[in-house]
Amino acid sequence: MALRVLSIFGTRPEAIKMAPVVQALAGAPGITSLVCVTGQHRQMLDQVLELFAIEPDYDLDLMVPNQTLNGLSARAIAGLDEVLTAASPDRVLVHGDTTTAMAASVAAFHRGIPVGHVEAGLRTYDLARPWPEEFNRRIVDVAADLLFAPTPLSARNLAGERLSGRVIVTGNTVIDALLATRDRIAADAALSARLAERFAFLEPGRRVLLVTGHRRENFGAGFEGICEALARLADRSDIDIVYPVHLNPNVNDPVRSALSGRGNVHLIEPLDYLPFVGLMTRAHAILTDSGGVQEEAPALGKPVLVMRDVTERPEAVEAGTVRLVGTDADRIVRAVSDLWDDEALYRRFAHAANPYGDGKASARIAAALQGEPVDEFAPTREEA
Repeated sequence: MALRVLSIFGTRPEAIKMAPVVQALAGAPGITSLVCVTGQHRQMLDQVLELFAIEPDYDLDLMVPNQTLNGLSARAIAGLDEVLTAASPDRVLVHGDTTTAMAASVAAFHRGIPVGHVEAGLRTYDLARPWPEEFNRRIVDVAADLLFAPTPLSARNLAGERLSGRVIVTGNTVIDALLATRDRIAADAALSARLAERFAFLEPGRRVLLVTGHRRENFGAGFEGICEALARLADRSDIDIVYPVHLNPNVNDPVRSALSGRGNVHLIEPLDYLPFVGLMTRAHAILTDSGGVQEEAPALGKPVLVMRDVTERPEAVEAGTVRLVGTDADRIVRAVSDLWDDEALYRRFAHAANPYGDGKASARIAAALQGEPVDEFAPTREEA
């Protein structure tokens, strides 16, 4: 009898990272793969589902204007409880550190359904940073009996917490998605041309700084510092700043108020994943507070400056391709300027080291669910 596996996710980053897992499970003998989306992020989620041709079996469509974390959590647990009744899964898979992942693990645990956690073991050991993600991921790891750690460091974190789940080092599934998307762009000349046309506003003589920022802990004073830094950097004649601005008003409003009208600051709508990968490939460097970008950009050989004071993804910091710069305007300006002005520094920073995966994470997860032996991910000395 086939093992019924229900993958549950609700945000764009989850969908990107779970898409290769869903695809691997769809072709795995002995597994019936089902998908439930909560719609925690509606529009951005749908873009990824279309790109990877994923048709959910269940869609809770939970997103409401100005939703609170408590309201979202309550609606998610109640809605997922009904889905678990209808789907009757043998196992639930969740990803990462979102409210959806936390709620799904709680709902499954209450029903005695085993939980597998994809991207388990990331830690800052500070519940306030990132908030509420650090809390969410710890809840999921406690509930899970299969802990798919992306890196050896994540596995060591879990080992130190005396959790009951089995830990398997898989690599990060985001690298599976990234490499497949990069190769898709490279193999399709017409698609590459369309992407180039989409970013025709970029000046050939300017290097591109790609910016992404949306973290709750940066709302308010943090974004004021970020916007001040970008305004000062825009005074350079050799930079094009491209910022796909998150739809959340706590991000959108201050960013557009501070930066609109500057000729070399391009505030654009959030991008689908495929053009975003194309833009990452074109960027000279990336300034971000995103967890996923910290994992993806090193695989492309792009220096990453992280607008946070701590990160649950320290592997690339240790590898020398990621640097923490916080949200202080002076610190950000200095770090970006160094990458623009010091070619030797840039070359040291930009070597492609990938401590996060080898493109086989999803296959390892599918093998584990099928009860097969797993050749765990082990970074090379250079990557680690």
